[in-house]
Amino acid sequence: MISAYAVADVYAVERAAMAELAEGELMARAVSGLAEVARLRLRERGGRRVVALVGPGNNGADALYAVSALAADGYLSAAVHLDGQVHDGARRATEKSGVVLAAGPGDGVPGASVAAMVGEADLVLDGILGIGGRAGLPTFARPWVEAIGPGAYVLAVDLPSGQDPAGLVLDPDGVFADETVTFSAPKPVHLLPATELACGLLTVIDIGLDFDGVAASVRRLDRTDVARLWPIPGPRDDKYSRGVVGIIAGGENYTGAAILATTSAACSGAGMIRYVGTPTSTSLVRAAVPEAVHGVGQVQAWVVGPGLDVASRAAGAKAQLDAARAAIESDLPVVLDAGGLDLLRGPRSAPTLLSPHAGECARLLTRLTGDDVARADVEAAPVAHAARLADATGATVLLKGSTTLVIGPEASGPAYSQNDAPAWLATAGAGDVLAGLLGTLVAAGLPVDVAGALGALVHGCAAEAANPGGPVRALDVAHALPVTIARLLPVT
Repeated sequence: MISAYAVADVYAVERAAMAELAEGELMARAVSGLAEVARLRLRERGGRRVVALVGPGNNGADALYAVSALAADGYLSAAVHLDGQVHDGARRATEKSGVVLAAGPGDGVPGASVAAMVGEADLVLDGILGIGGRAGLPTFARPWVEAIGPGAYVLAVDLPSGQDPAGLVLDPDGVFADETVTFSAPKPVHLLPATELACGLLTVIDIGLDFDGVAASVRRLDRTDVARLWPIPGPRDDKYSRGVVGIIAGGENYTGAAILATTSAACSGAGMIRYVGTPTSTSLVRAAVPEAVHGVGQVQAWVVGPGLDVASRAAGAKAQLDAARAAIESDLPVVLDAGGLDLLRGPRSAPTLLSPHAGECARLLTRLTGDDVARADVEAAPVAHAARLADATGATVLLKGSTTLVIGPEASGPAYSQNDAPAWLATAGAGDVLAGLLGTLVAAGLPVDVAGALGALVHGCAAEAANPGGPVRALDVAHALPVTIARLLPVT
């Protein structure tokens, strides 16, 4: 598992470490790791020119010390900084090592020589702002960033300058790094969906900080966590103890969703599947998933909503909608997706996992809060809107996207952020497959937040396994689940 820590907690851990270490030791460790990563990237790319963009804080000092080390190795090294606003020790190190120093004017308009220096760099070290900065690129630094050449490798120190350290909002004018080097542990900016893309490859350098006993603010499951969390049956288990999942999905208009959700549940290891649908969908499920049983009955959890048309007046639709409403009003865990979200009227006391995409999240917030929320609002600030929906409903929200968020009501614990799926998974029906997978995990007894994160992880892995590097059909993702799960579990 990858854990990210809030900035205030990182600073507290750093202060505790510095009290036990010689002055400057922590920075020296950070600089050593940063310089080594820069050397490696320069060797990989055959580059010789490196320029540091230096702000007034410790990140600027890290960048200056690192560029000094690169100059001592024979790289053509330079640094751009604000005149009079640079770490004294780092400046002395650069002068001793022969780094070319250029003071950019404070009005944000660089001279031609500064722009040319930055534009010729093979590698740019972004040390303008650190995790203690605010979102938004300072005016003085904008011309420096604009001068970066298209072929330069941008290596950010701790975070791409201008991006929100809390990871809540993206700055389109801020730095977009090819790689970010951070120290000891990730921070929210590195894992949350608004800002993760701007960080590029994340490299974590161990500088000896101790986060034992510190609560993570964001977590990400990785493939090694699957064996620990997946509900593996034992010799005394039967189909009931493994978990019976009820699926209310599809209809006369969206028959495919029923097949995708039930196939996914069967392929992910549900002990038993109960399906409730309209006549056409029921016939198709009987053929595609013969192990499913049909009609309302005893279950451990419900999946309500994939392909469900709440306005349908087709044959069997009323009975299906009545079953869906009864499931939502029950005291059983429920996964609500797509059309099922339209049936939610307020908080449920039983465990509930909502799985909207950005547009569905916006519509649900608009309906439940009375505020006019647009899809673009959710996409611009996904954490804030997912958290607001969680608080409004008392549910855990799995907000689907290229980075999937799983976030519960306030004070319910850290958010999960999963980025495991290939872009090819942005295809019709993928959410139906995810819903069936989530239902299997919730019916097996997993907490809904863990089920959400684990389901998103395995869903992404199955998409990659279905056709590595190429387009995938949603049904192929469902069919890839058994082998994918087996490969992620320990060999017995």
